This record gives sequence, C-alpha cells and structure tokens, in this order.
Amino acid sequence: MTKYIIAVSGGVDSVVLLHKLVQQGDSVVVAHFDHGIRDDSAEDAMFVKRLASQYGVPFEVKREELGINASEDEARRRRYAFLKDITNKEKGTLVTAHHADDVIETIAINILRGTGWRGLAVFGDESIERPLVGLRKQELIEYAQMYNLSWREDSTNQSDKYLRNRIRRILSRLDDETHALLLQYWEEQVRLRGAIDQTVADHLGGNDEYSRYFFIHSTERAALELLRAVVMRSAGVSLTLPQRKKLLHEIKVARPASRVDAAFGVRIRFTKQSFIVEHPSKVV
Repeated sequence: MTKYIIAVSGGVDSVVLLHKLVQQGDSVVVAHFDHGIRDDSAEDAMFVKRLASQYGVPFEVKREELGINASEDEARRRRYAFLKDITNKEKGTLVTAHHADDVIETIAINILRGTGWRGLAVFGDESIERPLVGLRKQELIEYAQMYNLSWREDSTNQSDKYLRNRIRRILSRLDDETHALLLQYWEEQVRLRGAIDQTVADHLGGNDEYSRYFFIHSTERAALELLRAVVMRSAGVSLTLPQRKKLLHEIKVARPASRVDAAFGVRIRFTKQSFIVEHPSKVV
C-alpha cells in the first residue's frame, strides 16, 4: 500500500484532504512545517498534532524561525525541503491540498512577475500528488461544514503585504465558466511541459560533458531550455532566464580551461570543445 505524506497546515484545504484520505483507508503520515513567521504559528502546530492524534496517524513537525520578514518564496522553499525529507524517510508519496483557485492564483502571480512559459505550467511536479486541483475553495469549505470539520484561519491571509492575497481578491470575481476555461489552458500547458521535458532528456542523454558547438548552433530558445535541464540535472539548481542567457554567452566566448560562476555556487568549467557543470560540493 502506498504511504501518503500529507502536508497539513491546519487550514481548511489540508484538513479536508486529510479527512478524505483517512476516510478512504489510505496509509498516511501528517507533516506540518511551522515557519515561525506568525506569533500564533505554534498554535497551528498543536492543532495539527491533535488532529493527527484523533485520526490515529503518525505526525511529523519541524519549526524554523524564519521571522516576519521572510518572503513567500523562502517560506515555500523551506517547507518543501522539510516535506521532501519526510517523504524520503518514509519512502512515501507527498500529497498537498492545492485546489483549483490555487492554480489560477499562482499563474496570475507568475504572469505579473514576467514569467516564461513554465510559469503557466505550475504544479507540474509529477512526484507530488494534488487530488484537490479539480475543486474550488468554496467546495472545500462546504465539504468541511458538511462533516463538521474544524480548521485554523491563517491571520496573514487578510494582509495586503502578500501579493497572493491581493491577487486572490481580484480573482474571486471570476465566474465559473471563465475559471473552468483557465483550468483547461493550465492542463494543456502541463501536458506540453511534460512533452518538452521528455524531448530535452532525450537530447541530453546520459552525458556529464556537453558540446559547446551544439549549444552555439542551436536556436536561443532551445539552448536556454536545454541549459535549464543541464544545470538542474548536474547540480540540482534551477537557473533564472537571465542567468541562463549569461551562461549561454559564456559558452560562446569563454576560453579553454576557464571557469565561470553560474549562480548559487554552481561553476561551469570549459574546454575548447565542451563544458562541464560542477556541483557546489565538488568545486575545489
């Protein structure tokens, strides 16, 4: 039987997800990450701990003191690092409570930030299951009310400090038909992302050394997409578009035996005909 690691914040979305999986008889572990951003975040952790105890399922928790000035991106990175650690330890599958409104909100945020096409194919990580993406927030609230479920309200959800909250209020005006159409577009983007990733993997093969000639003579769009995959596979780092453009320029002009810093401690070593991505832990 598959063991599911459920990310439970204590909010209505994850409370509903936990209830659904427990009712189905699935083997679950409740995982809660306390960012230490809000003064009352420890109360969320206690709530989720009691919830896990009520269902008689294992509970994993971690607290970090990220502080009130922590960005949404930093909080998300730390949360997923914890969740993936637990998933690996339990040899299970990570499950999150993202729903249809989350999909549209995330796409809107990415567009405002000047995203590339990947920003339209959000939540495409196939290692994470998201069984609620076909449901809207209101449907989850109605489910919780029907089963008399209790949940915690995150006080920061009302703050205009966070872009997502501002976007959420604007998108709440969308009618159901428009919302459904946007979800269809998203599903198509995710499908295309999978096809592109597979094509990229086929082109790269199993090499650790890459031809400069190949990248120089590829179209810029293809070369930039391939560079993303090369660095991610070799160093586990996702370069931004400007960083990849800079790296592509270096591939064209760098002298043999030279090294350049790509970003995040990743270095690229050049020979006359090829380049090698050096993971931070391997750089001396």
